[in-house]
Amino acid sequence: MQHHAIKLRIYPTPSQEQQLAQVFGCSRWWYNFALNKSIEAYKETGKSLGQIALNALLPQLKKQEETAWLADCYSQVLQATTLNLVTAYKNFFAGRARFPRFKSKKGKQSVQYPQNVKILANTVKIPGGIGEVKAKIHRPIEGDVKTVTISKTPTGKYFASILVETEGDNPTISTAGTVLGIDLGVKDFAVTYNGLKTSKYSNPRHLAKHQKNLKRKQQKLARKKDGSKSRLRAKKLASKVHERVTNARQDFLHKLSHKLTNENQVVVVENLHVKGMVRNHNLAKAISDCGWGMFTNFLAYKLERKGGKLVEINRFFPSSKLCSNCFYQVNEMPLHVRQWTCPSCKTHHDRDENAAANIRAEGIRMLQTDGTAVSAGGEEVRPKKGRKSVLRHSSANPEAPPCS
Repeated sequence: MQHHAIKLRIYPTPSQEQQLAQVFGCSRWWYNFALNKSIEAYKETGKSLGQIALNALLPQLKKQEETAWLADCYSQVLQATTLNLVTAYKNFFAGRARFPRFKSKKGKQSVQYPQNVKILANTVKIPGGIGEVKAKIHRPIEGDVKTVTISKTPTGKYFASILVETEGDNPTISTAGTVLGIDLGVKDFAVTYNGLKTSKYSNPRHLAKHQKNLKRKQQKLARKKDGSKSRLRAKKLASKVHERVTNARQDFLHKLSHKLTNENQVVVVENLHVKGMVRNHNLAKAISDCGWGMFTNFLAYKLERKGGKLVEINRFFPSSKLCSNCFYQVNEMPLHVRQWTCPSCKTHHDRDENAAANIRAEGIRMLQTDGTAVSAGGEEVRPKKGRKSVLRHSSANPEAPPCS
């Protein structure tokens, strides 16, 4: 079975907006209450409450006078909220995410409907008394609707994210085709090498283009009194700038990932440690603005849909220090050095172009080590007197010196 998510813009009426606000509030309150109960239970017993134990609290809360308003909320929304909390706990203990945090009414609001949502001609029918909501259906929705997530952005826009299940499986993964190496950076967002030519894609710097406007809006917001209507209006204006930056970034990343996955069968990237890189306060804002993690996710699912493969090499692989011609490795390569000449073969290198070629070669070597047949374009990926990493799956020489 295949699963696809389609995001639609919906336009609720004022009365429907009020109903959705009540659903958002109920879901948010129940999430915070259940999270607090789980924390207290863990402190007392050393174990957190499970999904069944948390859902068992709901009938009691609906009968109490202080929380009787929970009965007005669609019951499956609250149960889906419980499932999301339990999943957040599992991700935390598995090391995939940080500890669940309490939700605020000041940020983005969302609720999940696990069933009984119907997609009609130009509307989305939401259960729980909300009814049909006008929607902009920009593409046909085929398959069984599994879950629908209704969300409200800080700018006041409403969206419905529809998860659809269709028959069939994804194509079988094949590596028979062009292999592309990508070096991600700040000055040039991506430098690619496919064995024949090098291409550079400049960084649009979305946040920098709106920085002056955003600063002005945030200064006005800071001068407003907390809780006033003028502060709400100023906050909405600042949120619109952030939304414009986010939309521009996602549009660029979608278009570039679509182009690269259509032209290549295998894409090789570095497994970058972005959280560690943003500790450099001189580059933190520029690195965060790039969206490297989002770009890698886009590449992964688009390659999977077409039967391609994404290869991530070790972040300590010396892609910048290694000569792509003779494989000589220099000891140091400061960040300000953008071009260098190999001391061994005297080949002059552009830092990013050389890194892209080495990333591609390392990705091919990893696939061949796993026994995967890969077309290297007729070139020799590693010479017979190459580095010891030829016989191993992981990269050999790390860029960072070993800890003493």
